[in-house]
Amino acid sequence: MDSIFGVPTSALTGQVVIGLINGAFYSLMSLGLAIIFGMLHVVNFAHGAQYMMGAFVAWGILEYFGLGYWWALVVAPVVMGLLGLLMERIFLRHLYAADHVYALLLTFGVALLLEGAFRLKFGISGQPYPNPLSGGLDLGVSFIPWYRLWVIAVALAVSLGTWWFIDRTKIGSYLRAANENPNLVRTFGINVPRMLMLTYGFGVALAGFAGVMAAPIYQVSPHMGANLIIVVFAVVVIGGMGSILGSIVTGFGLGLLEGMTKLFAPDYAGVAIFIVMILTLAFRPSGLFGRSE
Repeated sequence: MDSIFGVPTSALTGQVVIGLINGAFYSLMSLGLAIIFGMLHVVNFAHGAQYMMGAFVAWGILEYFGLGYWWALVVAPVVMGLLGLLMERIFLRHLYAADHVYALLLTFGVALLLEGAFRLKFGISGQPYPNPLSGGLDLGVSFIPWYRLWVIAVALAVSLGTWWFIDRTKIGSYLRAANENPNLVRTFGINVPRMLMLTYGFGVALAGFAGVMAAPIYQVSPHMGANLIIVVFAVVVIGGMGSILGSIVTGFGLGLLEGMTKLFAPDYAGVAIFIVMILTLAFRPSGLFGRSE
């Protein structure tokens, strides 16, 4: 079959793959945001800058130490997670009792500072990063690079694994309870401030991991996080602020929607996600998977 609904099969397959790739990054990024907001009630505007820094860590250890992509998958999340722990300990911890807008303004300022610093150091042009997987899958109607399939599979596995850990394990139940009822959690002998710090660090590590995954597909540049974070915030709002499963489902779903819109209504491709966000806020303000207050 050469076409479906008048669209060439090769074009349809290509847009499905592109949609799943975009959805993979939407899912990973919104997952980190949902964890941080759900557990700490912090709107982490620095998430895009932390994603960008993860990509630069991958590029830096290759450029200066000769450590390639597979090392970067481990090193970058660890480095970003440690930086996240430091940021939570020095800055965010003192704002939990204050209005949420203070933490939002703090993380927004950190994002501007980091992006400006990297722009001064590396300029606005991107740094290339080599593809770690050559070749691809030939479907006859289209050719799908192995690395794209790797990104989709790993993002799905990490997202579902994170959801299972937080939603189905005893440690995850402590995490969910730590911010809602910290006094109760303390009766189990758990250090609540440390748990919240580790939660923020894990969310930042997810952003760093996504940055490494993005490096071979997109050029590593200071603006790569700023270009993505607004869409990711829309994904989080649609899925439900703080909803782990909502971030995963809506991340991949909206990536596919964006890809299909480019085929059937290309004039609306850039705003399709935001139209869905407006409709969601109008008819279900808590999000598709969020709980009504």
